[in-house]
Amino acid sequence: MNASELARSFGVADTTVRRYLDVMMSTYVVRQLLPFSENLGKRQIKSPKVYVSDSGVLHALLGLRGMPDLEGHPKVGASWEGFALDAVTRQLDASDRECYFWGTHSGAELDLLVLRGRHRLGFEFKRTSAPTVTRSMREAIRDLNLNRLDVIHPGDDTFPLAEGIRAVALSRITTDVRPLGKPSRRVS
Repeated sequence: MNASELARSFGVADTTVRRYLDVMMSTYVVRQLLPFSENLGKRQIKSPKVYVSDSGVLHALLGLRGMPDLEGHPKVGASWEGFALDAVTRQLDASDRECYFWGTHSGAELDLLVLRGRHRLGFEFKRTSAPTVTRSMREAIRDLNLNRLDVIHPGDDTFPLAEGIRAVALSRITTDVRPLGKPSRRVS
């Protein structure tokens, strides 16, 4: 999210945009993932990523009345990503302070990075029933030293994609993704 760009679009000060974002976060309307940054020798993205917390609210804001409207809308991927992200973080019992996204200026990215103690878990959200391994996933595993990377998809099955990478059906989250040990207090 670029507050300055949004401010210009609406004709308001960027401080106004940030203030409204703070209000929407404190009322759980939006969720903000902070960028994760380590000294990797790569230029990393430093802007937060913002999701509308409730996909139903997002659909209403976009004027979508049913599945046919959603399926043909350019924000269908963003809707899926936000919905799946919420399902994963709830299953893991991960607090907002443990959740990040990661991206580099060269194009590598990870939709969700969850850090708790020595656990480093990566998640990608792909709205396809046949997900594949990407260069970006391999970079994330290597550069972030992930314990594993799960690709959450809308299909029916969970299956391996490569060493350390598996495809997990969203419908199987509660059986195939274990909550992290010693839960922290959830701040959503």
